[in-house]
Amino acid sequence: MRSKLIYWLVYSGMWLFSALPFRILYMLSDLNYLLMYRVGKYRRKVVRGNLLRSFPEKTDAERLQIERKFYRYLSDYMLEDLKLLHMSAEELCERMTYKNTEQYLELTEKYGGIIVMIPHYANYEWLIGMGAIMKPGDVPVQVYKPLRDKYLDELFKRIRSRFGGYNIPKAREIIKLKHDGKKMVVGLITDQWPSGYDKYWTTFLGQETGFLNGAERIAKMMNFPVFYCELSKKRRGYCEAEFKLMTETPKETREGEITEMFAHRLEQTIRKEPAYWLWSHKRWKMTREEADRLEEKELNKKKE
Repeated sequence: MRSKLIYWLVYSGMWLFSALPFRILYMLSDLNYLLMYRVGKYRRKVVRGNLLRSFPEKTDAERLQIERKFYRYLSDYMLEDLKLLHMSAEELCERMTYKNTEQYLELTEKYGGIIVMIPHYANYEWLIGMGAIMKPGDVPVQVYKPLRDKYLDELFKRIRSRFGGYNIPKAREIIKLKHDGKKMVVGLITDQWPSGYDKYWTTFLGQETGFLNGAERIAKMMNFPVFYCELSKKRRGYCEAEFKLMTETPKETREGEITEMFAHRLEQTIRKEPAYWLWSHKRWKMTREEADRLEEKELNKKKE
């Protein structure tokens, strides 16, 4: 009961806060940037470590410039995400524009669905408005990991389903949607640290990095073409998403090839404008050897 009350109090406060115009929100974001970066020093060690490992060729001054720009972006992102509670579909479509939608729609129609691999970059949460560019009856699907707190989980699902999106925790629900005759676009965030045993390792930003391979497995299971979502921040409060086809025939690709293509394209995106990736995320939690040892230890425990 207490958690439910807290949920509704938080939700009501966030909803009222999100009603503020962007002009006011960005004034608050400037203040939040100072508090987060200068005073609280939110995850500064993580950010600096990630930037140093990823850009050893840059000078300290160049990395510091990226760091400061990142924190300004992060502060904006937090409030822009909150604004989703109050934005209309029309306003969202004005601020998040899409390119190469013709091929996107054509292949959705042809195969009954497509996979869109999405990075933690720019205004990626605003992609929940993708339903506006799809045909009536087709559905945008988001595969996500449920949060432990059921009320917080409900809050995020409420935000992410405002524009007709499906939030599903398990890939097998995609099969059910297909059996029900639904045509779909399946969006998966693919660049976070991969928990569990399903990892694909490659060199990314100059270092050995594990990637989730769930998007690749779903694409092959459903035989859905795979797109990379190229995000670019045009200016404050405005973003562009371009859907770039990586493969129309996922079953013909070798193991790991699709994930490798995603990692390569994401690195190109980051190197063009590095400040807009989520550097505060603990992306490199362990080396491949450490991850292998941990997995082996966990498997041995299960056998005992």
